[in-house]
Amino acid sequence: MHQKHQRPRKLTWPLQAMPLARATGLMYALLIVYVSLNPFDFDFQNGISPMAWLDAPLPRFITLFDVSVNILAYIPFGFLVVFAAYPRWRNFVALAIAFGLSALLAFSVESLQTWLPTRIPSLMDWWANGFGGLLGGLLAIPLGPQWLSGSALRRRFDQWFGLNWATCALCLLFPWSQIYPQSSWLGVGVWGHVAFGSIDWGTTVINQMVQETLITGLCWVGVALLLSLGMRAKAPQWQILNGLLGITVLLKILFTALQFGGEFSLIWLTTGACWGMLLATLILRWVLRFSIKVKYGLAFICLLTATILINLLPDNPYFILTLRHWHQGRLLHFNDLMQWVSVMWLPMAFIWMLRNTRDL
Repeated sequence: MHQKHQRPRKLTWPLQAMPLARATGLMYALLIVYVSLNPFDFDFQNGISPMAWLDAPLPRFITLFDVSVNILAYIPFGFLVVFAAYPRWRNFVALAIAFGLSALLAFSVESLQTWLPTRIPSLMDWWANGFGGLLGGLLAIPLGPQWLSGSALRRRFDQWFGLNWATCALCLLFPWSQIYPQSSWLGVGVWGHVAFGSIDWGTTVINQMVQETLITGLCWVGVALLLSLGMRAKAPQWQILNGLLGITVLLKILFTALQFGGEFSLIWLTTGACWGMLLATLILRWVLRFSIKVKYGLAFICLLTATILINLLPDNPYFILTLRHWHQGRLLHFNDLMQWVSVMWLPMAFIWMLRNTRDL
């Protein structure tokens, strides 16, 4: 009997609410609002009714890119709403809610765009957004609640992070912090030479490969150690961090190809970046075994040193030439958001470290 009570109980999830889905859905809705209304230069005196776009003729030129982006942007929102509505509303009722909220959110955004000189609200965009929310809901229904809350994602989350939601958020944000072009791969904490000033190096020649290897290696060791501090001791930390690095590389390739063209998708993957990632990964295999206090200290030293080097050393000349050919075009507002993520990731990480030092 004693052994029976000691056996782990199998948890059942089907009737539990999903706060993670609700929080994520709300954050994604705010992201849509930000991207759709940025830079928020409203002109409420333009004399146009916010509902005028409902009777306006369709745009003269409708591109496949614009329609696809409007559909794809709302698929994750509809997907999350179905899980957020559980367990009170399920199946096709949840699908109707996902479609209704997607249409309502899109309607609000299109109406507000009436007062933005840089945006043109369109009935076509509204239908595409609503259709995207509907598709997301249709994708979520067959998966069932256990996909997000029970046997797969939630259990894996508990095994890896426990209650450390902040660490999970930093993990999810890190790949996106690398999308905006930077002078050194995996560089975090780039503040445009504001914090440390601009130094005139004159004719001094610095080996760019060594510089990028050093910065990339320090950044990844510091970031990986910081994230490992929020993981459970029994979690496969080295494998998780390698997977995160792989996802970051894939996202960088995808968005570089989207912004610069497919032939330049690997332009950022320099010799220095490769050596930095390789050396840092090998070092991590060793330093992840250190005590928590030592890892805290090493993470702080690595990130602080990398930040100083990034802001003090001159930018890579090849990076400067790349920016001259960078046409943001349709991704202008998205890049603006990714730049903020890139700048704010390190301060958020330092704040998390300082809050947790009291537990040492």
